[in-house]
Parts: sequence; structure tokens; C-alpha cells
Amino acid sequence: MNIDGWYAIDNVNYNKEHWKLFIIVSLSFILDGILFSLIPLTLYIVDPSEATSIFAISLVAFALGAVIFGRLGDMIGRRRTMILSIAIYAISTIAYLLFHEGFLQLSAIASAINFGIGGEIGAAYAAVAELMPKSLRGRIITLATNMWNIGAALIAGLALIYSEIYSDLSTQLNYLIISAVIAVIVVFFARLHMPESPRWLILKGDYEKAVNIVSKITNQSVSLSPLEDKGIGIKEAFNKYLFRILILISLSTAQLLTYNMIAYYSPYAPDFAYSYSSVPFITFAANLGASIGAFILVPLIDRNRKISTTVSFLGGVITSLIILTIYNLLPFVFFLFALFVNMIFSEFAWASISTLESELFPTGIRASTVGFITFLANFINAFIVYFESYITAYSFLLSATGIWVIGLIAAFIWQLKGVESARKSLQELLIKG
Repeated sequence: MNIDGWYAIDNVNYNKEHWKLFIIVSLSFILDGILFSLIPLTLYIVDPSEATSIFAISLVAFALGAVIFGRLGDMIGRRRTMILSIAIYAISTIAYLLFHEGFLQLSAIASAINFGIGGEIGAAYAAVAELMPKSLRGRIITLATNMWNIGAALIAGLALIYSEIYSDLSTQLNYLIISAVIAVIVVFFARLHMPESPRWLILKGDYEKAVNIVSKITNQSVSLSPLEDKGIGIKEAFNKYLFRILILISLSTAQLLTYNMIAYYSPYAPDFAYSYSSVPFITFAANLGASIGAFILVPLIDRNRKISTTVSFLGGVITSLIILTIYNLLPFVFFLFALFVNMIFSEFAWASISTLESELFPTGIRASTVGFITFLANFINAFIVYFESYITAYSFLLSATGIWVIGLIAAFIWQLKGVESARKSLQELLIKG
């Protein structure tokens, strides 16, 4: 007798098929962290005078990639979207190795890389959420997305190593880009083995393939009923889940801005106290802190999403105030340590938000909604980074603290009125409205 496949996939024990998807998606996020960090890590070598403009332009491209490919993820599938996105930034990264002079060339290449990275966020989130057991969904998403930070820390660590080995800046630059190209090739071949989401396949009418995937994951004979969210369009879903969308836009924007502003862009602000040479140190320390943060959060994320979200933003506000207090008053190492701790809470926030985005919306628009939220967050990010060159470094850090506070307010509202999604099936969360 066939059992209900959706119940089986929600409750099955974690197994080798889950490991396979986790490894593929984790490698993808490692690569995203490497490539997103590549431009900020190298522009101080190539052309620091145009850095903020190039950052802003590439963030707009990231935003466009998120919203366009998010929609594609719901139209052509999670797997094909992620293969298409990696093809785009594979070509772009190779182009960066060959051409890294001139504002227009740098802007175009940085934008193409970021367009591809942004393009796979929605599909990656959806793929993990739709295939993982409900009791482990939060911690799997936390650990997978945390690989972005690990990738960023790895490439920043390589930048420090290359700077010690090679005195020539051009050689350092080329070795960094070559390292990124090698990572792209490895992940591209791994991604070809990624399974498609059975929930997406059911929506598209491919019943047999969906059953085969679920049966393989659960090691049981299953039948799959139509999904309750079948036929829900973007407009209808946005109306039904407007509160969720508004809260997640607020949370996502606050987390993204504070992470990017402090971990990547602060050294490029006018009169920054620690000079351009601090870029690889700041990126490494920030992402090392964020990488550790995910492992601290793992025991909590699948117990209570609301508490993990609120704690992350409260800690972010407190540690951001500490950064402001010691900036330019204490030696650089103290600034780095405060930044390290602040990024632990930033990762708490990102993991909580990523999990909520992945699970709170219907299958038919899951990738689209994640893409839309990511689009708005990065567009606002681009706007603020563009004006970085017109304010002092202290004002830039002060604005980051203010943004943390806005995120904390949104987290408190979610704590009071939001849906607790830990250990609930995707269908349960839709019924709650």
C-alpha cells in the first residue's frame, strides 16, 4: 500500500539523499560567498576611487537577478535555474581574469557576476525547503546558507596569504581570481547532479518523476496528492501573505544592509580610520564570525524561529553600538573583534530570515517571493552604498546601527504577531495564512 508522500518526506529520517542535496547547495553557497566577496576584496587593488559606484551598480544587478531568476525558478524549476545562474557567473568570472581595467569593464563584469549570484537565491532556498524533513528544515537551511560566510572567509584568507607570498598586487589579484574560477568549475559539475523539487514537479503535472524522487528519498512506495496551493498566483498569494512579506522585507533589508555595510564596504568610506589595507582583514574577520554564528544558532533554530530572530537583532544592535564606541579610539584589533561578534548575530539573523522566506509561501511562488524580497533588500542596499562616498566613515557605521534598530522593531512585531513555523510542514504553514 502506498503511503502519503508529503507526510513521508516531512517525517523521514535524514539520509544520504538529503546529504547529497545539502552538499550540492552548500557548495553553491560557498561559491556565492567567494564570488560576492571577490569584487570588494580586489577593487582596492584595481580602482578604489570608483569602488562605491561599482558596488552600487553590481548590487542593482544582484537585485535584478534575484527577481528575474526567482520567477524563472517557479517557471522552469529549481535545478535548471541554478544551472543557468552558474553558467552566467562562470563566464563572468573568467572575464574578470582577462579584463580588469576601466570603470565600464569593471562595472559590467561585477554586475554580471552579481546577477548570477542573485539569480540562484530563490531557487536554492526553495530546493532545500521542499526536500528536507520538517524537524530539521531550519538547521539544514542555517548550515547550508552559512556556507556563504565560509566561502567569503576562505577567499579573504587566500587574499591575506597571497599578500604575504607575493609583493606584486597584480599577481595577488590574478591568483585570487584563478582560485575563484577553479571553485566555479567544481561547483558547476556538482550542481548537474542536483535533484528537482517534487513539489514543483507536481505543480507542473510531472507526477511520475515526482513520485520517483520522493520514493528514493523516503525509501517507500508513495502516492502524491495535489498540493493545496496549486493554482495560487502571485497577486493572490501576496494579498493573502502581505504581513509576512512586509515583515520579511524589513528583516531581510536590515540584515543585508548591516552585513554588507560593515563586512565589505566600510573600508571604502571617506576617512576610514584603518585604510584600504584593512579590507581583507575586515572581510575575513567578519565572515569568520558569521561562519561560527550558524553553529551556535543550530540548537535553537528548530525550536523557536521567533526567539532566534529577535535574539539575533537584539544582539546586532548591542554589538553595533560597541563598534561605534570603540571606532577610531582603540587599536584595529579591538575593532576587528567587535566586528567579529557583531557578525555572529548577523548570521543568526540571516539564518532565521532565510528559513522563514523558504517556508512561509506557496510552492508555486516560493522562489519568486524570495527573489522579490531579495530584490528590494539589495536595491535599497545599492542606494545606500552609492551615497557612502558622500558621508564620513563614522556616519556610515552610525547608519548601520540605526538599520539594526529598524530590524529589531520588525523582529519584535513578528515575535508578537507572526507565525511560529518551527517543526511544521509547509502545508500547515499555508493553512495558517
